[in-house]
This record gives sequence, C-alpha cells and structure tokens, in this order.
Amino acid sequence: MTALNERTSRWIRRFHAADDAAVRLVCLPHAGGSATAYFAFSRTAAEAGLDADVVAVQYPGRQDRLGERCFDDVEAMADAIADDLGPWFDRPVALFGHSMGALLGYEVARRLEARGARPLGLFASACQAPSAQRIEYVHQRDDDGLIAALKELSGTDSAVLGDDELLRMVLPAVRGDYTAVETYRHRPGPEPSCPIQVLVGDADPVTGLGRADAWRSHTTGGCALEVFPGGHFYLNDRLDDVLAVVAARLRDWGAGATP
Repeated sequence: MTALNERTSRWIRRFHAADDAAVRLVCLPHAGGSATAYFAFSRTAAEAGLDADVVAVQYPGRQDRLGERCFDDVEAMADAIADDLGPWFDRPVALFGHSMGALLGYEVARRLEARGARPLGLFASACQAPSAQRIEYVHQRDDDGLIAALKELSGTDSAVLGDDELLRMVLPAVRGDYTAVETYRHRPGPEPSCPIQVLVGDADPVTGLGRADAWRSHTTGGCALEVFPGGHFYLNDRLDDVLAVVAARLRDWGAGATP
C-alpha cells in the first residue's frame, strides 16, 4: 500500500489526494497505530465527497519508519509534528485525533497557534481531556501484558494481532506510545482558540463521558460533544456517521461558526 506523497515529509502520508479541497484534515492515530489506521477513513471521505484533503500522520517506529527510534513523550512528538506541518498550510488545516492522537492534536494546536498558524478546529475522538488525571501503567507491563492490552481494546490491525512475530516487532513503538500517554501531564499555559469537537463512544471503557466533556476547558473557542454507540474504537463501525459530523463541523468552522 503506497501513500501519495507529492511533498517531502517525514510525518505526513496521503492516500487519496484531494488537491482542490477547501480544507486539509490532518489525522493523528491512536497509541500503537500507524498512518494506515486512517486509510478507510480517507477512502470513505473521498467517496462521500468530503471537501477535505485527508492526510495521516506516520509516527516513527512502524511501517515505513520502522527503523527510526520511537518517541515516548507527547510534547516532544508534538514539537516534531508541528515543525513538519508548515508546507501543508497552503489551505486551512483542521486536526483529527483518535485516543492518543487527540492528545497529540491538542498539543500540536497549541504549538501552531503560538506560531501564528491557528488550526480551523480540532476533532478530539475517544480521549479524556488533557487535564484529566492519568493513573495508568500499561507501559510498565511485560510484552505479554502489553499485547493483552492491545487485544482488549481491539484497535490494532487484526492481521498484526494474529502474527506474533510482527506484533513483537512493533512492540517497542507501542510501548513508547503508551509511555507517552500515561506519563503525560497537562502543562499550564494558553489554551487553543480553535473550536473543539469531541467524539466518544457511549460504551468506551477508557473515556467516560464526564472526562470527554471536560475538553470544554481546553479551548477559548466553542466546544461540542457528540456521542456514538460503541466502545473505544466506535468509529470503525460508525465511520459514515462520524464523517457526517466532520463534514458539518468543517462547514461551520469554515464559515466562522463555532459549536
């Protein structure tokens, strides 16, 4: 599977180019995920005529970046992603992050705004608010315990979960991701002014509705909460519904409206 990369970028992969789209939607994967986690999202968006050029972030330590050292710190990763996004701001940019990706999206938005490059908005999916207390120790488990955690949430590609050799090959990146998320602590400072659309599954064992709604304190713009049937990876089964919300919100944000 080859991404369409007309631009030189260490971090961005593009599967279905939409050069004439009004908005660029930068998608950040979950812990243990890769850019291809958004392949179906990108394809369905293109088929549905979403007026957005969907691109996905590729974290190091997996797929075509397998040989690179993975990050284990959210802030350091956000620095690197924000640095790499500059050439992609030839049109308004919105961010979509799922789970760890939402946390990263928030920190990327803070950095972009500090540089005068305000995102159009942030979609924060299946993630508790940045200021929520995190008492989690999955990153300290042995390899078998880490694999069990991945299987419990069912977010990792089933082909990877079924291939023990491949799974153990990507475990360093998975452990780095979990370390980054579980050791993250919100740093006081200016909150993004871009609006935030929170999305969550009603049976998510990781992200309770209260902690999802607490995203409201992390923007000086508007914030809205949309709840879908499903668990932590609700969007795999509700992709059409999610994209309908994304399309509506992008229209609102493009017109200057906030939730």
